[in-house]
Amino acid sequence: MLNTAEKTLRDAAEGEEYIIRDVLTHDDELDAFLFSLGCYSGEPITVVSRRKTSCIVSIKDGRYSIDSRLAGAITI
Repeated sequence: MLNTAEKTLRDAAEGEEYIIRDVLTHDDELDAFLFSLGCYSGEPITVVSRRKTSCIVSIKDGRYSIDSRLAGAITI
């Protein structure tokens, strides 16, 4: 369970770069997929824009759309 004091990607401001502290999906396949995209502890991540139920993030040289549930699993 997440500590309520920890910030997740849902709390991130658009255009600000953050460092990923942890990814807590509890799904090994999803963890492996995110790792292949460069989404893992210690890597920079930026929220490019927000939508109603998702956000566009920049990781390494790519941009990806992730839903708000997954954004809540990425601590920054």
